[in-house]
Amino acid sequence: MKRRGQLNFFKPFVANCSLEITRKGQDKLGELMEAIHRRDVYVRDHDFGLFSGAWLIPKDERRQGVVLYLHGGGYTCGSLEYAKGFAATLADECGVRVFCAAYRLAPEHRYPAALADAVESYRYLLKKGYPARQILLCGESAGGGLIYALCLRQRELKLPLPCGLIGISPWTDLTGSGESYVKNRDIDPSMTPELLKFYAECYTDDPTDPLCSPLFGDLKGLPPSLLFVGGDEVMLDDTRMLHEKLLKAAVRASLSSRRSAGTHTCSIISAKTCPILKRSAIS
Repeated sequence: MKRRGQLNFFKPFVANCSLEITRKGQDKLGELMEAIHRRDVYVRDHDFGLFSGAWLIPKDERRQGVVLYLHGGGYTCGSLEYAKGFAATLADECGVRVFCAAYRLAPEHRYPAALADAVESYRYLLKKGYPARQILLCGESAGGGLIYALCLRQRELKLPLPCGLIGISPWTDLTGSGESYVKNRDIDPSMTPELLKFYAECYTDDPTDPLCSPLFGDLKGLPPSLLFVGGDEVMLDDTRMLHEKLLKAAVRASLSSRRSAGTHTCSIISAKTCPILKRSAIS
């Protein structure tokens, strides 16, 4: 409760920060997370030309295959340093190598730049010799929506789909149509509907496009999903409605939701993500 009070105190300041300051703050968080796990992972950067990525390889590697991690930040924030921070946590906690892609950001690079970079990252893993059955997608917030948009795009391109997806508070509806945008606006400790609307406008002119809002796409035939979300997030219904639609499409999907003890995506990568790794071909 003390932590929640602290977050609620800072919420108005965070919501009114400039994009530049928000980006700097998010990158510092990533640097801190990477520093925590630095002694336990190897880091190797990769330059794609238009964007960058990095390998995070655990020294105690316990699983084969690879996780393609796509970071959050409303499609407007998140450098390679931020992506490496979360990827290092995932690699260290789950004992699996992770490739993170620091896709191009809006508003400088609007849709479909992020999606194109995600596709290129996936193709890169295939070319490295990883079969699709040993590639798992993981993303939080905007990155959580992007992994589903990536699957829809892969299907259009007739690329093989990954073995599974882990979405942490995935942003799947850029129109903000869920009831939680109203019900949870005052209890979400870190995010606001207004901020999400700003991010959406930075990213796309058509938030109803399924490749921007995968909630509106055809989800039939997608790989199994494991979803996490905080019960007091404004984006709660983005995850809840996605879960319902996946089940209606006969896709295996599991949802874990509880009252958040902290921030948006607070239930991020820990041992919680490992069960789907055990059930997938990454083992």
